[in-house]
Amino acid sequence: MISSFQSMFKIPDLRRRLGFTALMLIVYRLGGHVTLPGVNRLAILEFFQNQGGGVLQLYDLFAGGNLSKATIFALGIMPYISASIIMQLLQAVIPYFEKLAKEGDEGRKKITQITRYGTVLLAAMQGIGVSFFLESMGPQVVAHPGLPFKLLTILTLTTGTIFVMWLGEQITERGIGNGISLIITIGIIARYPTDLFNTIKALQTKQMSYMGGLVMLAMMVLVIAGIIFMTQGQRRIPVQYPKRVVGRKVYGGQNTHIPLKINTAGVIPIIFAQAFVMFPATISAFFQGNAFMDAITRLLSPGTTFYVAVYALIIIFFAYFYTAIVLNPVDMAENMKKFGGFIPGIRPGKNTANYIDKSLSRITLPGAIFLAFIAVLPDILIAKFRVPFYFGGTGLLIVVGVVLDTLQQIESHLFMRHYDGFMKKGKLRGRR
Repeated sequence: MISSFQSMFKIPDLRRRLGFTALMLIVYRLGGHVTLPGVNRLAILEFFQNQGGGVLQLYDLFAGGNLSKATIFALGIMPYISASIIMQLLQAVIPYFEKLAKEGDEGRKKITQITRYGTVLLAAMQGIGVSFFLESMGPQVVAHPGLPFKLLTILTLTTGTIFVMWLGEQITERGIGNGISLIITIGIIARYPTDLFNTIKALQTKQMSYMGGLVMLAMMVLVIAGIIFMTQGQRRIPVQYPKRVVGRKVYGGQNTHIPLKINTAGVIPIIFAQAFVMFPATISAFFQGNAFMDAITRLLSPGTTFYVAVYALIIIFFAYFYTAIVLNPVDMAENMKKFGGFIPGIRPGKNTANYIDKSLSRITLPGAIFLAFIAVLPDILIAKFRVPFYFGGTGLLIVVGVVLDTLQQIESHLFMRHYDGFMKKGKLRGRR
């Protein structure tokens, strides 16, 4: 491991990419300390510590804590993520976008451009909501409310989101790893020192026993190992392509496979489910004092048995729903048939599509159940075991997934130059 770490800095191109990535992430973190004009940072931070939760807590997670600090990056990269998800859904239901997705590089460029425009629109709309939200908190947060404050806040937040989106694209193009994912990850990791401090404080004040701390540490190791296993796990369906003779050349005749991941949907089901389950609580805020809405809010309060059960079931549903959108067995079977490929023992066409669909449905179930377990784990630990930090859930899935993806990209650079990698042992031999 130490030799692999040293090898990273022996390759000029990789060293330059790592340095550029680190510089861009530092710029992002520095912007997270610039407060919006006219906002009392301490007052808004106190509100999130005492009352913030639900949708706001999830949004603040993706924003790297910038929303709770009311910084210029308060919206973070979330508008871009929302626009990307909307575009993926549109590709599944609208023929025009489906056609664009199949046009190769030109189609992807158009989709990226539309996604950027959508990001600006969503950022402006969310900026309007944030400006009204800040003003509603009273003069202790916004000393001079009014139209000028609203316009300045909307412009600042929209510009901040565009800048963060640009940083992410620059990292992807000129750095190492996926820029958008790394920006989200660095914001989540920035919370860990505070969580560690709270844990030490809980041990010192006897709020948590030392035995409980050791059990929590062992659980953390097991959960992280489980996430790595489920993230990397896949079912490989063998595919064969027959040989074709064209003139004096022989084409095809290769054996390959279709990798079906256990967790195809990633963290998207958790994001959808969290927004869905918190929607009644958000609506009830406009009907304070209503007995019916108050009862629903109590039922769907984080930590309750009903909340955990409903939340888990919705995650399982969205895991299947999003997987069906991302992977189309009929298209996969048609593409295989077009190039003469087939699954051994399965007839091409409809039978192949049914086989892939059945295999996908089977492997999605354990992945969906595991996603649901990881998502409800923080609520169980906090409610039942009084854990002083938010462990598990969306943040941990993102961090582990992004770290693995980044390590794999670094690994490919090392292997291409005959260096030992992080995740495999031995040097490449016989390649020049």
